[in-house]
Amino acid sequence: MLAINVDMVPRIKILGFIAYKSPWIHFRRNINEYVLYFIRSGELHLKEEDKHYVLRKGDMFILEPNRDHEGTAKHVCDYYYIHFEHPDIKSVQIADMQALANYFIVEHEQSPFIEHKPAIADINPYGCYFPKYHTISEKTRFQQTLHAMNEMLQLYKRRHYNRSLTALRFTQLLIELSREDFMDELQRNDRLHSKSIVKVNALLDYIHQNYQSKITGRDIELAFESNYDYLNRAFKQVTGQSISRYINAVRINQAKELIETTPLSIGEVGYLIGINDPYHFSKLFKKHAGLSPTQYFKLVRKIE
Repeated sequence: MLAINVDMVPRIKILGFIAYKSPWIHFRRNINEYVLYFIRSGELHLKEEDKHYVLRKGDMFILEPNRDHEGTAKHVCDYYYIHFEHPDIKSVQIADMQALANYFIVEHEQSPFIEHKPAIADINPYGCYFPKYHTISEKTRFQQTLHAMNEMLQLYKRRHYNRSLTALRFTQLLIELSREDFMDELQRNDRLHSKSIVKVNALLDYIHQNYQSKITGRDIELAFESNYDYLNRAFKQVTGQSISRYINAVRINQAKELIETTPLSIGEVGYLIGINDPYHFSKLFKKHAGLSPTQYFKLVRKIE
């Protein structure tokens, strides 16, 4: 498992696509940068130090710097490659992948409202954890990754700002890869059904994208083609909160940020988070924050 600080973008050194139609073997080398491979078809046989890998269609693999690597067998192969550097990336050992996956997919979404972070050593809530070796077997996900690779390749070839734009898109890809790997890990958990995890994860995204608007149970049923009571039970089982309470928590957390960082009035803040009634906004804010919006404003601005 590799951990990268996504507040800092990587430096893209080389990016390309190559297709070997005749059997080919990777050359031996040792370089001081990371190399990501994504296999479109065929096989790529590699050895990094003393560990052997056979990469096939849908496999994504990252070679680490300052390690000997070389090919071990000849094969035809089509693959994308990205050579990159990053000032804050490291290899980590995770003892409890379930706990880490649960934190980033479920708890991290509501992290401002969690009193205690899970006991995972050196966890960085602003970091991105992704596997050194990952297989994308689902057809739709494979096509999406293929599209992302082609998009990066086109950005890389552009005349202006190509490296910066490519680095941003590459960071997005790493975050998506991390999320997918954690989703796969959660779905392997016998305690929760796979379909429930997928729906709850999608619902979390839906809430964060739409909390500024009025969200009704009927809206959620139509968006997810599922009974609201069923979704609410699954949501509570995964997150520990009902859908409505979570929506309100997201709104109040956003309201706190607006109060802290903008000159907006309390009424304007309420409007921007989807609560038009100032009395209801004040009551809800106090329920979640323990203070009224005005009291919170005075507290953060240090007004007596």
